[in-house]
Amino acid sequence: MPLSIQKLANRLTFRQLQVFKAVYDMKSYSKAGDLLGLTQPAVSSQVRHLEQALNMPMFEYIGRKLYCTAAGEEMAACVRSVFGELADMQNRLAALEGRVAGDLRLVAVSTAQYVVPYLLGAFLEQNPQVNISVSVVNRATALERLKENSDDLIIMGMVPQGRPLTSLPFLDNELIPVAAAGHPLLEQESVSAEAFLHSRLLTREPGSGSRLALEVYFQQHQLRIDPIMELGSNDAVKHAVLARLGVAVVPKLSVLSELALGSLRALDIAGFPLRRSWCVVYPQGRHPTPAMKAFVNYVQQNIARFERLFKGLAAN
Repeated sequence: MPLSIQKLANRLTFRQLQVFKAVYDMKSYSKAGDLLGLTQPAVSSQVRHLEQALNMPMFEYIGRKLYCTAAGEEMAACVRSVFGELADMQNRLAALEGRVAGDLRLVAVSTAQYVVPYLLGAFLEQNPQVNISVSVVNRATALERLKENSDDLIIMGMVPQGRPLTSLPFLDNELIPVAAAGHPLLEQESVSAEAFLHSRLLTREPGSGSRLALEVYFQQHQLRIDPIMELGSNDAVKHAVLARLGVAVVPKLSVLSELALGSLRALDIAGFPLRRSWCVVYPQGRHPTPAMKAFVNYVQQNIARFERLFKGLAAN
């Protein structure tokens, strides 16, 4: 016979729920212990007490892999609800005092990783009780997470069309053609798109924002993109150019140091730089948390300051 709510509440603790959530999220007792600063036996003990209180197993091993039971999945839904309500209460209490608090989950496409740190400093000074996590992913993953509504805000360029999204452009993203110092193309005052395309083009993987922008440019010039190598990050593309494997189009912010040192040089090609905008994006139907509202308002109010900041970085 199920326990009464009062008896169940007497046998459960928030610590047990916290440990359960960590094991569920990490799919591991030892990783949950590392996350919470507990030993593996301490984690096992908390889960065992929870199972005894409910008289049902939460997890089971099949082979050497940990799986959640059906009862554990029900508990996971309950725990998410409990901790979600606690977070909402914390935010509401902070709002009563005129403060912004809570978690803010940001996702940045890989090309935006050079921008995001400069957005956060002043915001955190103004809102020290906001806990920010930043995940850097490729564009395909960002789009999937946007579809699943699993994060608060996405920072990306080339916002997908045809979706009900709220988008706030806040900074130009310049994509420039580059070659290593001493490359033969640098001897030309101007370089044709055809010559650039046939100089061992290095690109990001299909679906990335910079690859899409490059494909649009070449389509407009009735040329077909034919890279000799596709790489999974802008840093990989940059180092491949430095290693003289070929030429590439990269975000200017990702190569400021190399341009200043002269190890990379920008090429003069008609139509470049390609200009896109960095945007803060979230689904229109999403109910924004106080932390989300505060961050979007902060970005909107500081667009001019960001432009000055990044122009200064590019000039140095």
